[in-house]
Parts: sequence; C-alpha cells; structure tokens
Amino acid sequence: MTDSPSPDASVPQPVLVLGATGKTGRRIVDGLVARHHPVRAASRQQPTDDRLTDDRSADHRPTNPDAVARHVTSDWADPVSHRAAVTGVHATYLIPPPGTTDPAAQLDPFLDLARDAGVQRIVLLSSSAFQAGDPGFGQVHTTIAKQFPQWAVLRPSWFMQNFVGEHPHAHSILRDGEIVTATGAGRVAFIDVADIAAVAVRVLTDSTPHNTEHLLTGPQAHSYADVAAMISEVSGRPVRHTAIGVDTMHRRLASFGIPDAFAAILAGMDGDIAAGSEDRTTSTVSDVTGRAPTSLRDFCTAHADHWRPTVRTR
Repeated sequence: MTDSPSPDASVPQPVLVLGATGKTGRRIVDGLVARHHPVRAASRQQPTDDRLTDDRSADHRPTNPDAVARHVTSDWADPVSHRAAVTGVHATYLIPPPGTTDPAAQLDPFLDLARDAGVQRIVLLSSSAFQAGDPGFGQVHTTIAKQFPQWAVLRPSWFMQNFVGEHPHAHSILRDGEIVTATGAGRVAFIDVADIAAVAVRVLTDSTPHNTEHLLTGPQAHSYADVAAMISEVSGRPVRHTAIGVDTMHRRLASFGIPDAFAAILAGMDGDIAAGSEDRTTSTVSDVTGRAPTSLRDFCTAHADHWRPTVRTR
C-alpha cells in the first residue's frame, strides 16, 4: 500500500508581501490572488479590503478558497512583528522602509529572521540607481545573494506614478503647472508600477529561481521636458519643466519635510540623471512577463483626466 499524500502537498506555501498596501505591493497581491496563490499581505495596519482576512493564527492556509490573501501586521518600528509574518512562508517580497539612508541597519536583522524561519526566496525592490556592492542598498543586494538559495533584486527606473497621486511632482503639476528637477536634459526610461508588479509576481512564483538582478525600464527614455510636454498635450493643462541645481533641489526636497540626508541622496540622483545615468532601456519586462512594458504616452493618455483642468461653472 502506498502512502497517501499530505492534504497540503499540492498547496504552495504562502508568499509574504511587505508593503502590501503600497504602489507595488497591492498590485503584487492582486497578481498573486489572480493566480490563486496563498498570500501574506503585510502592512502596519489592517487594511479596509474585503480581499484580505486577518491572520493571527499559525494556520497560514486560507479557509475560503476565494480569499487567498490574508493580512498580517508587520511594522519596521516594531521588529518583533516580523517574526509572525515570516513564519511558514516560502518567498518574501521585501520593500525597504521609506526614507532610510542606512537600509542595512533594518533590513539585515529582517533577513536574518527570515533565513532562520526557513524562507527560501527573497525578492528585493531596490532601484536602478544602485548596483550590488554600492554603499547602502548595494550592500543589501550582496547580502541577499549570499544568504538565500533563491533570490532576485528588482532595480526599476523612476515610476510613472510619480506624476500622479501624492508625489511632489504630482502636486507641483496640479498646483503650479511645473515639474521641478535637477536633471537638466537628462533622460529616464520611466516605468509603470504595474509592470514592476508583473515581473515581481513571476519572480516570486516561477519554479526556477531567477537568482539575478533585474534592471527594469519602460520602452523609451524621456527628459522631464518631454514628460511636461506630453502631459500638456493629453490633458490641456500647460505644464513646464523647471531645471534647478542639485543644491537647490536638496533644499527644496528638505522643505517638503523629507529628512535632510535622504533629500541629499534624492537630489544627487537628479544630478546623476543629468549626467546620463538613466538614459537606457532594457527588455527585462518583456523577457520575464512575455508582454511589452507600458509606454509613457499610453500612461499619460490613461491618466489625462487626473491633470485636466477643472471647468468651473457659476
């Protein structure tokens, strides 16, 4: 007589998604749910979302087959909260705490905890601005590759979503009709967050681990003046690009409440863009997902109503 398979043998272990309510996280949760993959959706507070159920027990399998995403509390200000989040998961989507200038100080203890809990695969959201071995995030890239048998680092270019929502560029477009940067005529292959999420879902769930860095870009590089002209064209709102120096950009960002050291890093990235650091495209989104990345023009056309001037009537 042969042994009967375990009831859970055909059920994959959950994927932990940190920052599950953020730009990339919520789209990754959606993508995993669409694949009927069990998800641990981690955030500081229980979201108001009927797709998610609270998960406070040791049983990480959803009791409702339609509710394959379950919420778990995970807070960088409370490292103890990470222990329950990583227990019983196979793969983790790791997004660093916002605004940090020393990511290793918080990420390294988390990675130790995840490794000790048996997590096999780590997928880190980093940036196209950082390479393995660079100070800061680059050190975390190296740590992940050394400590985990299955890993990937996503290095996306600048988000198209920075021109909508709560980003300073989005606010200045609506308030002042301008985008202010220290990038000069430098070009960026802006990427749609949805394309990052699509890559992440594949990297988290593919049977063969990727074990590499993925440089993610949109299909074409544009200057910020190009972006301003495109938004103006599709929305009818006059928008211009205003170029300033790196030091002025540093002070501007700090005036928004961004911590000074982090504001200096962001302003320095603008200077790097001016020098050509982001004037490149890759085929990675297509290679991994099988579909072309969203173009900036298509993104702007889809979001034209966000920028369109409001017509006031008496």
